[in-house]
Amino acid sequence: MSTTATKLVPFDEALSRYQPVMGLEVHVELNTASKMFCGCSTEFGAEPNTQICPVCLGLPGALPVVNAKAVESAIRIGLALNCEIAEWCRFARKNYFYPDMPKNFQTSQYDEPIAFEGYVDLDVDGETYRIEVERAHMEEDTGKSLHVGGSTGRIHGAEYSLLDYNRAGIPLIEVVTKTIEVPGDKAPAVARAYVNYLRDLMVALDVSDARMDQGSLRADVNLSLKPLDSDTLGIRSETKNVNSFRSVERAVRYEIGRHAGILDAGGSVVQETRHFHESDGSTSAGREKSDADDYRYFPEPDLAPVAPDRAWVDELRGTLPEPPAERRKRLQAEWDFSDLDMRDTVGAGALDLVAETIAAGATPQAARKWWLGELARTANERGTDVTALAITPTQVAQIQGLIDAKRINDKLARQVFEGVLAGEGEPEQVVVARGLEVVSDDGALGDAVDRAIANDPDAAQKIRDGKQAAAGALIGFVMKEMRGQADAGRVRELILEKLS
Repeated sequence: MSTTATKLVPFDEALSRYQPVMGLEVHVELNTASKMFCGCSTEFGAEPNTQICPVCLGLPGALPVVNAKAVESAIRIGLALNCEIAEWCRFARKNYFYPDMPKNFQTSQYDEPIAFEGYVDLDVDGETYRIEVERAHMEEDTGKSLHVGGSTGRIHGAEYSLLDYNRAGIPLIEVVTKTIEVPGDKAPAVARAYVNYLRDLMVALDVSDARMDQGSLRADVNLSLKPLDSDTLGIRSETKNVNSFRSVERAVRYEIGRHAGILDAGGSVVQETRHFHESDGSTSAGREKSDADDYRYFPEPDLAPVAPDRAWVDELRGTLPEPPAERRKRLQAEWDFSDLDMRDTVGAGALDLVAETIAAGATPQAARKWWLGELARTANERGTDVTALAITPTQVAQIQGLIDAKRINDKLARQVFEGVLAGEGEPEQVVVARGLEVVSDDGALGDAVDRAIANDPDAAQKIRDGKQAAAGALIGFVMKEMRGQADAGRVRELILEKLS
């Protein structure tokens, strides 16, 4: 008998009785110019149903041809994941009904993937966890459904649905882990770190832009609980298409509490897919999950097997970038970051953003300050990842450049960030349009200093008596008078000149 949980068990309480067991499936859209089995464009954002042909629509008589660049990318991904590369593999038909899969089957790989038996090592809170990779296989993406009407954007309650087949046939690599068991309190963070690792790896390999906000990298989170005194795995749920690092972590936490609530009440977890809701971090039921046998896999008769030449595989091995862990150690030394600085930067998903900001001219400390301070706070307020903010590393470096040139100060810089994020233009344009430039004219500053001295004669007398620390009160008055746009250093100089 299955029941629906009516109560979420608090995270720590759930872990006192159950051990979470995870499995993560990450889908990566490759950045090839054409689709997996036809020549249609893969450009993102085109008008619906303008990048389709008889092959990706599955029309009778249309024959697929494998995209060689996609095979190359798959091999490079497998090698970077420490996988074995198959000497011979083939495609299979995965049969199921979805309205956004026009062929009524997905061309994928089943028991003969191109890459298998790999691993990655993750550093989470100073501990290293090895995540074993079962397989990385090639397949094609589905189309996209748009459910119109209703309040949730889901099919339930919608008035009608629209189908866009532009995405149908886009090359995908699906990376599937083996069972993951880590200390229960670390499970959410390990899941997040793993997806973050894959994202960084795909960008470093230049096989995908890995934009989670656009769906080019998305994660399915499988989770079950087993009693602490048992070795028997529980029934799993699969939260589909989670599209941010933060959401991966929240989905794991929520499902641990939901499963524990069901089990505590004497119920049985339903093996099903679930939808994740960004608004409150909850999940809701999708469809009952099928097992592999239900998909009736059989070899794809229209495609020849793929047999990568060993010399080619060795050649591709030589194109791999610096492994992420080694890169982090090198950058930490170059930037003179402490272990905590680096851990926080990686944990925030901002490593590449900081690196690109430094490359654009900012100092390491300045780049880290803005991405892990002002911009991380903004991302948190918006319930998104810092990587999804509408600001580039170059723009962050330009804002720091304005500070270094003493045209703005840190307080005014926050208004420049606000303007850039609001789409008001480049940093220079925002400064001009909002009138944010620091006032360094001695005439205007001198008048404000005179008013400050008149307003606080006690502080002025203390400065005359040699107590220069009292200048802070007068500087604060001037800054308020000038709406934060005064050059604080020059203001201090003028105050001391007038009162010494």
